[in-house]
Amino acid sequence: MATNGDPVFVQQMTLAEFDATFSNETACWTYLMLRRWPTGPQCPRCGNDHVYECGATRAWHWQCKKCGKNNRSPYRFSLKTKTIFEETKKPLLMWFKVLYLMLMSRKGMSAWQLHRMLGTGSYETVWYMCMRLRGAMKDPEFRQLMGIVEVDETAISGKDKNRHWDKKKHITGMSGKTTVIGAISRKGNVVCQIIENTDAATLSRFVRKAVSDRVSLVATDEHGGYNYLNALGYNHETIMHSAGEYVRGEIHTNNIESFWALLKRGIVGTYHHVSAKYLPLYLAEFQFRHNNRREADIFGKAVAGA
Repeated sequence: MATNGDPVFVQQMTLAEFDATFSNETACWTYLMLRRWPTGPQCPRCGNDHVYECGATRAWHWQCKKCGKNNRSPYRFSLKTKTIFEETKKPLLMWFKVLYLMLMSRKGMSAWQLHRMLGTGSYETVWYMCMRLRGAMKDPEFRQLMGIVEVDETAISGKDKNRHWDKKKHITGMSGKTTVIGAISRKGNVVCQIIENTDAATLSRFVRKAVSDRVSLVATDEHGGYNYLNALGYNHETIMHSAGEYVRGEIHTNNIESFWALLKRGIVGTYHHVSAKYLPLYLAEFQFRHNNRREADIFGKAVAGA
C-alpha cells in the first residue's frame, strides 16, 4: 500500500487465471457457493443455517424445515435461488465470462462484442445477461462521501444534429438530454444518478443524500443551484469555469469531470447509444468499476453481490 499519495496499482485476475480457476461448471458452482455462503448454506427465505441436502441426485439443492409448511413440506431452494442466476438456462461459466469481461474493460464491453466473442446463441441473450449483471452492481451498503468532495452535473445524449433525419427532434440546448448528477470523494468513491432538472432543490437534495455533513469541503462549478449549500452547513467553494478558472488550490472539479469523460467515452465509443430507461444500470456498472478499482478480487465481490 502506497503511503506517499502515489497511485496504487492492483493486480486483478488475468484471463489466464480466470480460465484456470473456472475450468468447468462445477468450479463455477463451488466458487458461487463460497462467495455467497462462506460459512455454509443458508435458507434465502429465513436465514436458517440448519438446512438439509436434497440428496445426491440434486446437487446444490437444500431444504429448510424452519420456514416450510411442515416437516413433510419443507422449503426447497438451490444455490441460485434469489440470485440473478435463478431460473437461467445458460451455464454459470458463461455468466462468469460475461461478468469478467465487463469488469476488466475500463469503458465497458457491448453486448454485441460479447456475443461475437462468446457465441451466446443470440444477441438478446447476452444483452439480458449484461442488464442483470449491471443491476447486481448497485451498492447496497452506500456510505456518505467524506473528505473533499466534488459535485457536478452533466448531460448524457447524442446531439440532435447528429441524429438520422427521421429521428431529429429539432431541439436546442440541453432539451432532450438526460441529466446526471454525481459526487466524488478525492481518491475515493463516486455516486451518480439521473435527475429531472437542475434546480436548487434537486441539487441540494442530492448533496444531502450523498455527502456527509461532516465533509471538509464541497467543490462545485458556478451553477446557481449550489448556492444554498453553505446555508445547509457545508463548507462550499466554487470554481469559476466561465472566467477560465479550473484550479484554485484544493478547489476544482477535475476528478468528477474525469469520471464523466470516462462514462461518455464508454457510451459513445462502446455502446454508441444508451436510452434514459436503462441509463441507471450503466451508471451502476461504471460506479462499481470505479469504486472497486483498488479491489484485487473485484470479480469475487461482484459475484457475492449477485
